Amino acid sequence: MIYAALFGVSALALAAFLVWSTAGLLDRETDAAINADSNGLSERYKLFGLPGLVDTIEQRLAGNVDADAIYLLVTPDFRPIRGNLLGWPRPVTMESDWFEVPVERGKRRTLVRLHHFDLTGGFHLLVGRDVQVRAELRRVIYDAMVWAAVIAAMLGLVGAWAVRGLFRRTLADVAATASAISAGDLTRRVRVTGDGDEFDLLAETINDMLERIARLMDGVRQVSNAIAHDLRTPIARARIRLEDAASHAQGEAGLRAAIERAQADLDGIVAIFQALLRIAEIEAGARRSAFAAVDISALLHDLAELYEAVAEDAGQSMVTDIPPGLFAYGDREMIQQAVANLLDNALKFSPTGGNIRLAASTVTNRLEIIVADAGPGIPTAERGQAVERFFRGEQARSTPGSGLGLALVQAVAVLHGGSLALEDNAPGLRAVLRLPAVG
Repeated sequence: MIYAALFGVSALALAAFLVWSTAGLLDRETDAAINADSNGLSERYKLFGLPGLVDTIEQRLAGNVDADAIYLLVTPDFRPIRGNLLGWPRPVTMESDWFEVPVERGKRRTLVRLHHFDLTGGFHLLVGRDVQVRAELRRVIYDAMVWAAVIAAMLGLVGAWAVRGLFRRTLADVAATASAISAGDLTRRVRVTGDGDEFDLLAETINDMLERIARLMDGVRQVSNAIAHDLRTPIARARIRLEDAASHAQGEAGLRAAIERAQADLDGIVAIFQALLRIAEIEAGARRSAFAAVDISALLHDLAELYEAVAEDAGQSMVTDIPPGLFAYGDREMIQQAVANLLDNALKFSPTGGNIRLAASTVTNRLEIIVADAGPGIPTAERGQAVERFFRGEQARSTPGSGLGLALVQAVAVLHGGSLALEDNAPGLRAVLRLPAVG
């Protein structure tokens, strides 16, 4: 109905413009001709008096080929002097100057447009035009506009019905897809016609949203499965150790040792949940308001000093390339934890005698923090999954860990408007943490 109303209003506006530009133009041309004629006769009367005015009227009547000019000059008591009207028309009064009245001309009745004005000496003059033909033309135009409005209304209703059907078909498909999704069928998608119109754009947007929801649901299932898998072993191990200690522990020392081992297993479980909560906090941007300029050079030097001792204990060496004056805008504690996770992974997977490289630089308004190792690396096919929670590749199955380290680094990078890239170090892995540079 909105479509039909808009269509009808547009059609009426067009019809009104056509009437104004056709019939209105004829009326304006008639009034302009009468005004010009009246002004000329008035000047003639001023110059030559009544005889000159009478002669001018006779000349104009004689030269009026179309016989549409109307003149009537009368005495103060309204007796005709000259003109082509039989007498003063009754509807013409002194209260107005313009009239459109029917009069008798010869043997026919016609419609005339008259302009009345008074002359000095009490004489009265009517100047006008026969507008019968123009009135009939105007009536034809009005009739045509009425029929055009009726046709426009019918077309508007037909168009509204067609548009309604189009919307209903499209929305019916969307509703059916939404019902299927609600029923649990996450594979259902809205049909795309391929026309490239707004409906296809809507369908593609909805389908992208459904794909995103499906990926999130799949991620939730994977995380749930991973949590269940990773927690089942330490919980079962702690339970077995406590049961064994309760049944076979000899003395207080044996019981205390079993409890401490079970406590270590439970501490590992707590650490997993703390890491999950930390990632969730980072992804929610809870600490974005505490962002400030961070001296990355000083932060990396502190971490290098800390991890050099750890590397030496493991028989590894650490190489640094950290220029001074590097700053980023963010949370110092988060950035420090992200780089520490990358260094932990490098130390964990590098062999004895391997080199670990910690470097930083600025590239096109981006600050790059690089941690490279000489370990087995991550296959190209697994690098996209390596930042997912609890993902552990084939190379990491035999090493301790929960698979949350790179997920936390990825969350920190996204929170700071940066990114994490995992590249081949040949051999080993080259992790590049990119952050927006300051200064």
